[in-house]
Amino acid sequence: MIRIVCFGIGYLFGLFQTSYIIGLMHGIDIRNYGSGNAGTTNVIRTLGTKWGLITFAGDFMKSYLAAIVVGLLFGKQYADCILLLRLYAGAGSVVAHDFPFYMNFRGGKGVAASAGMAMGFRPVLLGIGLLVFFGVAIPTKYVSAGSLACYAAFFIGTVVMGLTGQLHMTQALLIETDILALVMMSLCWWQHRKNIVRLMNGTERKTSLFKKKS
Repeated sequence: MIRIVCFGIGYLFGLFQTSYIIGLMHGIDIRNYGSGNAGTTNVIRTLGTKWGLITFAGDFMKSYLAAIVVGLLFGKQYADCILLLRLYAGAGSVVAHDFPFYMNFRGGKGVAASAGMAMGFRPVLLGIGLLVFFGVAIPTKYVSAGSLACYAAFFIGTVVMGLTGQLHMTQALLIETDILALVMMSLCWWQHRKNIVRLMNGTERKTSLFKKKS
């Protein structure tokens, strides 16, 4: 039950759709422009880097804050599994970001929200993920490839930290944590399935992360 509660808290936080709000500020529905995705990359393409960074920050913070709130509410009562509960909160935020009910379930792909989830779970995983992301996205200009690699790094890092005793949980909780991390990675890859096809075909659109809006 506590897992459902934490996931629900995260879902409420995740309903804050930064890119959609920013689009409305500019008199547009961001989903009707560019790739049609309500996320950071499409905002960069449509409105420029500044608004893209604001979008990233908003989506990042909602997942991170969800994990922090869960930690404050349940940290003492569930000290043995609070990391897992914080991960559930972050996961709920990502799911809400991807499938907001009031937007006909047409949200983003969850990359920035997932970065906040990683920060709320284990900050070192965010650092590793960002290094991998920029290490792939900057030279190739394929943001999607960077996002896919980043999520793979998050999953692998979670497993490694568990195996090396850095998560301080029982074996059963570690297995549950690994499964949840795998589910979230699979969701991200599913959301990027069209990008994966285009990457394989060599037709994926390149995006500069430092594009200026004229």
